[in-house]
Amino acid sequence: MAIERVRTYIHNFDEYIQGGVPKGHVILIAGTPGTMKSSVCYSILYQNAKHNGTRSVYMTLEQSKENLLQQMEFMGMNDPEVQEKVHILDLATIRKNVTEMMAKGSWLQVFKMYAEAVRKDVGYDLLVVDSLDVLEMAAQMNSDRRNDLFYLFMWLRGMSVTSFLISETSVDTINGGRFEEGYLADGVISLKLQSIGETDVQRRIRAVKLRSTNHKTGYFSLMFSDGTFRATQVINE
Repeated sequence: MAIERVRTYIHNFDEYIQGGVPKGHVILIAGTPGTMKSSVCYSILYQNAKHNGTRSVYMTLEQSKENLLQQMEFMGMNDPEVQEKVHILDLATIRKNVTEMMAKGSWLQVFKMYAEAVRKDVGYDLLVVDSLDVLEMAAQMNSDRRNDLFYLFMWLRGMSVTSFLISETSVDTINGGRFEEGYLADGVISLKLQSIGETDVQRRIRAVKLRSTNHKTGYFSLMFSDGTFRATQVINE
């Protein structure tokens, strides 16, 4: 049976993952600061809106909507007609709209209610949460983190959207440590900064895990030019 997929529109990378990520999956985008996680995720939404007319929502719990848009416009993702299909909601907007709902449950419950309300209003198919770390902190996932994440991911799948959760976790430095989100997610895409010699640093991308996909697991160089991301075979080590 053919699996319907969502293209990342990262040139070459989709070919490495059988055409894209499976539709409806929960995908973790993991990496340290500076690896362009937010830019990669926004680009996925922008390119899908541009090529397919796909509606999406980018929930930013850290930087403001204005700062995010300024950054994306600087990178050339500034077509007004395309941007109309990519709805950006920042934490300030969420707080402003859920004040009356706070009495109905925890912050996480309110977050879910708000996301569902926007889904009915906008009808989006792609969702980015930036970031999972801040969502965890706001929801106070401490004592039973794995269980909380399990039900959060189940809820996301039940929304019938393809979701990308940004995480500050570095996959290469886990070494058996806590990484419940990686085990529970349907896919993990890792971004990292790789030192080349004594002076150069190269961005790289890797599909660590992707269910229902026969994918390449090695790192590829990640470059951005002319408004498009592209992945190439690593040449320099």
